[in-house]
Amino acid sequence: MTLLITVFAAIITTIVWYKKAPTDDMGLGKLALMYWGASLMWIVDSVMEYIEDAEAFFSPEPMDMLNDAFLGLSVVALGLIIWLGMLIIKDPKGIVKAALIKK
Repeated sequence: MTLLITVFAAIITTIVWYKKAPTDDMGLGKLALMYWGASLMWIVDSVMEYIEDAEAFFSPEPMDMLNDAFLGLSVVALGLIIWLGMLIIKDPKGIVKAALIKK
């Protein structure tokens, strides 16, 4: 589940980045790379898990699947939080600067 969730997030982010590629002022490329990196990590984890115990790999317990889904969603959320932090620091449209000057 973690692999599926992060791969879907990576694919969706890559598609959105590709559509806005000439003017990537929001840094979607960095978010896509974070998700592809997480996907690569989960692929390696899945291969190692398969090598260790091939029989149990294809029949996971429902509780394990739920835990993996929560882990995948939390990885996607953490990637979004890091991306938002980078976006606020970079402030490509000057919104944060304008809000701070207004006060």
